[in-house]
Amino acid sequence: MSALPMNSTDSLDWTDICAVDDILPNTGVCALVADLHVAVFRTGSDQFFAIDNVDPKSGASVLSRGLIGSLSGRVVVASPLYKNHFDLQTGECLEMPEHSVRTYSVRALRGRVSVAGAPAA
Repeated sequence: MSALPMNSTDSLDWTDICAVDDILPNTGVCALVADLHVAVFRTGSDQFFAIDNVDPKSGASVLSRGLIGSLSGRVVVASPLYKNHFDLQTGECLEMPEHSVRTYSVRALRGRVSVAGAPAA
């Protein structure tokens, strides 16, 4: 999910991840949020997204190391292992929908990136 204004998500429990500038454009980082490995991405247009970091096909915690791009108008990350593409807004695996991942609410506020502790609905 893209960065959200604070008033629309006040009821969520947020985990502070890092400074906005710690995530370079078009890259991702891994964070531990409520005991889950979460991949947090920053696009070149300064949008932020968060999905599960574990690649469902391999079980390895590697999605944060994938390449960000776009396919058919969707912002995606390609898994570094099997090259499956995951939609950063929905978590859908484009090649194998049964391998889709969860998404998390993420916000950039006052120069800090935070992720909600529970997967987005």
